[in-house]
Amino acid sequence: MRFSVFTASTPDWTPAETVARLAAAGADGVEWRVTDQVDDGTVGFWAGNRATWPLTGLEERLPEMARLVRDAGLACSAIGGYARCYQHEDVDRLLAATAALGAERVRVMVPALNGSSYPALFEEARKDYAWVAERAAHHGVKALVELHHQTICASASAALRLLDGLDPAHVGVIHDAGNLLIEGQEEYRSAFAMLGPYLAHVHVKNVAWRQTGRREDGSAVWSAEWAPLRDGLADLGEYFGALREHGYDGWVTLEDFSTALPLEERTRDNLAYVRALAG
Repeated sequence: MRFSVFTASTPDWTPAETVARLAAAGADGVEWRVTDQVDDGTVGFWAGNRATWPLTGLEERLPEMARLVRDAGLACSAIGGYARCYQHEDVDRLLAATAALGAERVRVMVPALNGSSYPALFEEARKDYAWVAERAAHHGVKALVELHHQTICASASAALRLLDGLDPAHVGVIHDAGNLLIEGQEEYRSAFAMLGPYLAHVHVKNVAWRQTGRREDGSAVWSAEWAPLRDGLADLGEYFGALREHGYDGWVTLEDFSTALPLEERTRDNLAYVRALAG
């Protein structure tokens, strides 16, 4: 396995600082976050993230993105895109950029649950992802569905239904242990076996559920919060054991959104921790 860090989780650092610090911490690669984000003067994971490349004007920034990665002695494990599969123009731009960077893989998101009919959303997404698969083949890259809560593909089962029949050389799944603790959890070995050749990438973070109040009827209210890798509900030792048994030897990308430790310390510690778990 090779290990990278998704820059959504490194908001304090510029792209140049990110690759330098990841290389010093022992990472093999970086997964660039690419989206047009809100800039309200603050620095955070989702807005004002300094390690994010804007989608607007992306093509002009590709040489700099590639140079930074190359000069740091890293690889680009994937592009973390935010375009959804029905946004064809933006998806095609991300696929082309992935090819130009030699990143090989790019996240192409599926529809979020929005109150519409789930079967209708799913049927349209099947058509859109068939188009995505054709364009990914054209560019010689792979489009990735991330298992993500509050979307039509919260589980491995749902993702397999979406991609079944499409060429696994050009579409695949990001298995995300943290997201699945919020929605979609399936036993690891079963999920990996079910996905088979569609298991193309792995994201690692962790989650803790905490009681945050009570309703008027006295029942407990629980909320999911991002947790340090060692402190969440996911047994990452078991997770990496299941990956090894399955024969997975691809990229593992860390995206720790907890803040108990300073960014540089938690990045270095997380990389050492998962390398030890992976054996």
